[in-house]
Amino acid sequence: MQNIDLICVGKLNAKYFAEGVAEYQKRLSAFASFRIIELPEEKIEEKNASDAVVKKALDKEGKAILSSVRKGAAIVAMCIEGKQISSDELAQFLAQRAGVELPQEEYSKEAKERADTRSALLEMNKLAAKYYYAQLKTEGGRQAREYLQNRQLSQETITAFGLGYSSKYSDDLFRYLKMKGYSEEMIIKAGLVNVDEKHGVYDKFWNRVMFPIMDVNNRVIGFGGRVMGDGKPKYLNSPETLIFDKSRNLYGLHRARTSRKPYFIVCEGYMDVISLHQAGFTNAVASLGTALTAGHAALIKRYVNEVYLTYDSDEAGTKAALRAAPILREAGVTTRVIRMEPYKDPDEFIKNLGAEAFEERIRKARNSFMFGLEMLEKGYDLNAPEGKTEFLREAARRLARFEEEIERDNYIEAVAKTYHVGCEELKKLVVKAAVQSGMAAPATKPRQTIRQETPKEDGHIRSQKILLTWLIDREELFDQVSRYVTPEDFTVELYRKVAELLYEQHAKGELNPAQIMNYFTEEEEHRAVAALFNTRIKELTTAGEQEKAIKETILRVKEYSIETATRNLDPTDIQGLQRLMNAKKAVQDLHKLHISIN
Repeated sequence: MQNIDLICVGKLNAKYFAEGVAEYQKRLSAFASFRIIELPEEKIEEKNASDAVVKKALDKEGKAILSSVRKGAAIVAMCIEGKQISSDELAQFLAQRAGVELPQEEYSKEAKERADTRSALLEMNKLAAKYYYAQLKTEGGRQAREYLQNRQLSQETITAFGLGYSSKYSDDLFRYLKMKGYSEEMIIKAGLVNVDEKHGVYDKFWNRVMFPIMDVNNRVIGFGGRVMGDGKPKYLNSPETLIFDKSRNLYGLHRARTSRKPYFIVCEGYMDVISLHQAGFTNAVASLGTALTAGHAALIKRYVNEVYLTYDSDEAGTKAALRAAPILREAGVTTRVIRMEPYKDPDEFIKNLGAEAFEERIRKARNSFMFGLEMLEKGYDLNAPEGKTEFLREAARRLARFEEEIERDNYIEAVAKTYHVGCEELKKLVVKAAVQSGMAAPATKPRQTIRQETPKEDGHIRSQKILLTWLIDREELFDQVSRYVTPEDFTVELYRKVAELLYEQHAKGELNPAQIMNYFTEEEEHRAVAALFNTRIKELTTAGEQEKAIKETILRVKEYSIETATRNLDPTDIQGLQRLMNAKKAVQDLHKLHISIN
């Protein structure tokens, strides 16, 4: 086996190649062993230096770096930041560097058809983006050009984001794609047209400024459109398709991921992102016409550990920020909140006060938890003893949600200092709140230091969460799992409802996690579902390990479902008893089940 050490410039390149190598190792572990060695950015003069420049830097100042290279390993200098290649392209690139041929993955007939459809949809979206961009430059695109100029966007920015225009004629794009050889069925699948009995097939977007939405590999996967004039809706987005999932993509991420900032600025709208990028804040992203989800949070976590939320300064924006913060925290991302007053959003702020003023707002950004308490204050009279007491009780309930003792104590100290209350008194209130909510057991001995332990999650409940996560992330598993597990097998009511929605979507052939998230409007339910979608699963290296883990999870869920049903069975229910006997027999067959993840 060949040992290859990749010398990568900076943390971003090192992280990017680490992800690529992880994918690559699965397919070529018999040929080569890769290891990532980071070369600090300050050693390189150019931001996007060539491999030759990297090698020159190694020759000049690379002794410390080279000293960590494995004996006999081939050294490869890497610097491709900003080239935006896909994971498959990266695997091919690494294979060439290793001097071996990348084995081709084998696909089933269904998988190949799915891959071909994805490829066709991507190509259609690319053609649509070019078409819209060309239309912007025509006489018909004059109003759209004037709109973008009035929004103070430079031609360079318009080109960088591929902004375009959909004409007033409602079938222009449809006819163009038909001329390119695409079938009506495939164009409908791409979400680029609508169909109804009255109008037949017509373009989804017309008379709108168009914002192409790209994935992290710079591929167009959908569009947003802003109407010219007084039409409704003002903003329109592509529907969910095989290549476009609003809950797992972020606008501007394809550019923000190469920013050297250690955090993302998360906005609400396309124009906010574009204005911030034009002003030099190239780490700005936005969710795609939906509330921030666990899928977004997991995606963000791949690139940064900190987020600055800069939502609209109105009540709706404030609520959105407060709802996003715990979702991000669940994913391991810390959050701060940037306030835009007296302006509505970052776009208005930048236009009126400029980049330096926005940088100052970033420096003054509030910790999201403390910001939440500031918003909570508005509902209480803190000058009245009873008002302040009720406020502190609610603050204690929120503090009790912190699982790590050191983090909880730090926040207790900060809240006590901010609201002029004794730290020990607030700690007692937090412990009381935890006991009342069932997050902790009451102390058995008075006057002893109370050490709160986060109760270990029930293994059966976690199995249900993990199984749902697998069904969401690995669509190919659904047909295998659904033969044995039904929504009724999820014993937690919330999980059962999520499973019902998930199974309904699969029956229609359209998985839409964002729609499931938006079904739950209550804050507590929404947070619980967000946590469910972000369940952490121990990483398993081989396909065999994954298949074994999935099989064991199915068995645990099914066995606990039967156990629960048995406990609740009416002794006089003969039919129910027979169903349980049949279910137990089916579980025995499950032990012989083979799960395939390919």
